[in-house]
Amino acid sequence: MTRVVVVGDLMTDAVARARYALARASDTPAIVTMHGGGSGANVASWLAVEGGEVAFIGRRGADITGRNRDMELMGYGVDARLVMDPERPTGTCVVLITHKGERTMLSDPGANAALSPEDLPRDLFTGGAHLHLSGYTLINEGSREAGLAALDLAQREGMSISVDAASAAPLERTGAEPFLEWTHAAKLLMCNVPQAKVLTGRDDPSSAAKVLTAWFPQVVIKLAEEGALWYTNNRPEPVKVAAEAVERVVDGTGAGDAFAAGFLSPWLMGKPPADALAEGCRLAAKAISFLGARPRL
Repeated sequence: MTRVVVVGDLMTDAVARARYALARASDTPAIVTMHGGGSGANVASWLAVEGGEVAFIGRRGADITGRNRDMELMGYGVDARLVMDPERPTGTCVVLITHKGERTMLSDPGANAALSPEDLPRDLFTGGAHLHLSGYTLINEGSREAGLAALDLAQREGMSISVDAASAAPLERTGAEPFLEWTHAAKLLMCNVPQAKVLTGRDDPSSAAKVLTAWFPQVVIKLAEEGALWYTNNRPEPVKVAAEAVERVVDGTGAGDAFAAGFLSPWLMGKPPADALAEGCRLAAKAISFLGARPRL
């Protein structure tokens, strides 16, 4: 089994689910819960719970939250390589979910913003392993050098590489061109429809995927309730798989991360893209059926 090395963000998610329409500038009853989060850490957790061999490289604060997040990752079976930051707190994200299920996120990267090339354990970068890099590491100026160093180390060791495009708004602020230049060594890019539009200017996911294969040999675009597609530039049409039916959408936080973990395992085993997409959709469906971005322990 291919070992996956995930480099990325570790967060605590404060999820506030409003019971009614938001009363702006006033008070709205809500259910507020705390969960482990961070795109990179979420992917690592789902991979480990599904039986994968996975290491996670990140940075946490010297606070109780950081210790809890560390122990949580170990509980999932992740080889957690977290550097403790003496000054910055563990990253926090406030996830506001309206009564209709729409998500808005307010992020404070905290210790994530100080991840440095020195924090990357060299023993994890070996031929035969796979690097999955969270796009947030590159988008955040403070951790960008660490993200670039991880890509460089992986390339030099002959590791396969996948990159996630993180989030549309910060990606747009960073700029499509720099992001594509930084990540061109990746064999696989994973993004959703808004991120694909930021990177290509195309509204249509199939057209965006075709444009993106100028930079990446393989592209996966998550289509939310419509499933997902995979494309490589020697095919006439993308491979598409429908989303799994879910009785009730509870919380979409981390669904994309669960999808990434589900897709990566069969993809790394060389299984057909349709099988990998179906596995990604299965885990995404699981993730949206309960609160929080991580698997239930």
